[in-house]
Parts: sequence; structure tokens; C-alpha cells
Amino acid sequence: MTSILWLRRDLRRRDHPALGAAAEAAGDSTVLPVFVADPTLLGSSGPARTASLRDALTELDAALDGALVIRHGRPEDVIPALAREIGATGVHISAETTPYGRRRDARVEAALAEVGDGVPLVATGSPYAVTPGRVLNGSGDPYKVFTPFSRAWRDHGWRRPAEEPAELRWRRTVDSEPLPDAPDGDLPPDLPPVGEQAALDRWHEFCEDDLAEYGSARDRPDLRATSELSVHLKYGTIHPRTLLADVANHRDGRTDGARTFVTELAWREFYADVLWHDPASAWSDLRPGLAAMAYDDATGPAAEAFAAWQAGRTGFPFVDAGMRQLLQEGWVHNRVRMVVASFLVKDLHVWWPHGARHFLTHLRDGDIASNNHGWQWVAGTGTDASPYFRVFNPVTQGERFDPDGEYVRRYVPELRHLRGKAAHQPWKATDGYAHGYPEQIVDHGAERTEALRRYEAARG
Repeated sequence: MTSILWLRRDLRRRDHPALGAAAEAAGDSTVLPVFVADPTLLGSSGPARTASLRDALTELDAALDGALVIRHGRPEDVIPALAREIGATGVHISAETTPYGRRRDARVEAALAEVGDGVPLVATGSPYAVTPGRVLNGSGDPYKVFTPFSRAWRDHGWRRPAEEPAELRWRRTVDSEPLPDAPDGDLPPDLPPVGEQAALDRWHEFCEDDLAEYGSARDRPDLRATSELSVHLKYGTIHPRTLLADVANHRDGRTDGARTFVTELAWREFYADVLWHDPASAWSDLRPGLAAMAYDDATGPAAEAFAAWQAGRTGFPFVDAGMRQLLQEGWVHNRVRMVVASFLVKDLHVWWPHGARHFLTHLRDGDIASNNHGWQWVAGTGTDASPYFRVFNPVTQGERFDPDGEYVRRYVPELRHLRGKAAHQPWKATDGYAHGYPEQIVDHGAERTEALRRYEAARG
């Protein structure tokens, strides 16, 4: 009998354990691959993320020989209805670990129990090398600090990439619906292709050109020295286990760059693990120590400054370049993410969820665990948090990690007439503001002092 393969964050054909399980369960029968356009998730996706999803689904349909079925609606309605329609004997998924995904899957499982004699929801694999919740300390408790987690994660290890089923028979008698609607709003002009082949192409290019030097070059936003795979990991067009296996077998797999790259994958898995154990940390402080911190209201007195930050018009070139990159590409270099987050929380004194929500709206790689816990790291409220009293200086950060000003000039055209690192301090040039670049909206030194005052008051 037919198995349903319900695809979510696993939009690929290679290294897909749930696909293998669905094919095995179907035996000599067929597999129906389905993607549900969930209005709850689509409603929170900005233009970049929706466009990337459409790309990934288009490529996946081609990889599945045109067999992909799209249905729109609530999964707890759509999946049971499909199971009835085709007489499915099981629905196969990659396990979901986000708070919403877990609640959604519980509703679908309950609804499937009412179909005929009951249709099982079978989870095989997950979007992670090690499924969140499996790495525990000696007392059986979750890790709260990254370094011991990463050691235990490596010790736990992961399976080899899954083999593709030798034979697949697709169910082709089910009507499909259109792809999710084209996004409303301004679509970033510089979106790269998203899909399984695009992921593999970029991964192989990165391994050949940048893996060995990744440890030293990854903090330079003026260089193309990162893997840029975050959007592919977001939609599962490539699996982290594939990356780990390739690194282990690569000629540069023992370099500092390769070790650093694996550590970055561990950070992704750590944040997913933290969210698994503490779902409330998605939108509230993980650590309560700064619960009394005084923030400015982003919809009230701080609204004008918040809007300037969103638009990349703060008067601090490195910050503005990052915020404009977000709007132009749906992506921001990780070093710059930290700097713009610090500026919002500690220069403008706005609570981190306002920034996290703006990022999730515009990022093509918007992942709630990585994004929101990354924001908490900067805000000093999360696991392994940067101390609140560490306030990034947006000027010195720019001069250090964009030493020739190339990154700033790329995204802030008003400063392209300034040579070298002069682009980081236009106020020192006689013609620094000649092309309409705004003056600084705050005094960084004064706001740093204010941030520390609030920190001491919050500590009581």
C-alpha cells in the first residue's frame, strides 16, 4: 500500500532517512511525496524566505521526477484527508524539533489515529546530525554550555549518510495544487538559487576554495569565505551529516579551518538542543538574570531609532552595511549579525526579540533556534551568552573585520567615494556626508555607559 512522505525541512532526495523508510514500508507499492503549504508558517515568512522555499520545491519536484504533490491548508486537515484519499498505510516524516513543529505533528498524529483503523505517523531521522535531546551530561541533564556539549556531541557521533532507495515508485494519481504564492512586498534583488543541486554545487566550491582557511577568514564579511549553506540547512536541501562525512574524507579535513567548520555545525545543533529542552526560550530570556533590565519601547520612544536601524540609516557604516545586506540579499554575514544585534540592544536599548523578529521576517535562512539564541548570546540572556557588559564598538569592529572598507562600500553607496578604511568614519572626511549618508543617531560612548548603568541596576 502507498506510503506518504510528508516533506518539511528535508527538501532533497539524497541522504534522506525518511524517504528510505517510506520506500521500505511501501514495498512493491508506491510513495506519495507531499509538501503542505502551511498558512501558519507561510504567514511568518518574508519575501526572501518564501522565494527560497519556492526555488527549493521547484528543484525538488524535478528531482522526484515530477511526482511532488503540493497541498494548501492546515497539516492536521490536509494529511489525514490525503491518507483517506489514497488509502495510505503510513505517513513518514523527518522528526521535527521546534516548538511549533512538535505541536503541529502531535495534532496530525492525533488526526491520523481517526483515519480507518489508524494511520501511523513515523519519524525517521531529523534535520540534524544528532537529533536534539539525545546529547545529555553524566546526570542525564541537558548541557547548558556549548563547549562541553560540543565535546559530548562529537563523542556521540552520527550515522553515515543514508543510501538512496534502490527502487522508488511514485504515486502519480493525486492532484497537486500550485506552489506557495509569490511573496508580497519587495523581493531582495540578490537571491541565490536554493535547491539540492545548488547546495551541492556551493558546498563543493567551498570545500575546494575556502575550507582550509575557514578558521581565519570566516570573520571577514568583505570576503566570500563562508559556506553560505545556512539557507540550505534551513530547508534541508542538504543534510549536515553529508557535510560532516565529506569533511572527514576531504584532503583538508584535518586543517584548523575544517575543525572550525565542524564546530559551527555543532553550534547549530546546540541551539536546536537548547530550544528542544526549553521551548519558551524562543521568545523569552533563557537566563532570568536580566529580567529587571530596562529597555526602550521599540514602538514608542525608540520607534524612530528602531526604524533607522531597520533601514540601515544609523550613521554607523558597518551597522548600516549589515542591515542593508539583510534587505538586499535576505542574509547577513555572522560577524555583522553580532555587531548589528549589539547595536540594537546596547546602543539603542531595545529588547532582543524586536530584532530577532525583524531578522526572521527578512532572512532567507531564518531558523528560530539559531536566530533567536544567537540574539540572546549577544543580549547576555542566553546560554554561553556574551556578557552584557561586552558592547561591540561598531567602528572598531568594522575597521578590524573590513579593513579596506570594501564591505561598507558594497552596501552603502553614499560612501563609495571614500577610500580604504575611511569608509568606516565618514565624519572625519571633509566630503564624508556629500552623498546623503546620515549622521550618527546616537553617541556610542554615551550609550555604552548607559547600557552598563542599566546592567548594574538590573543586577540589583
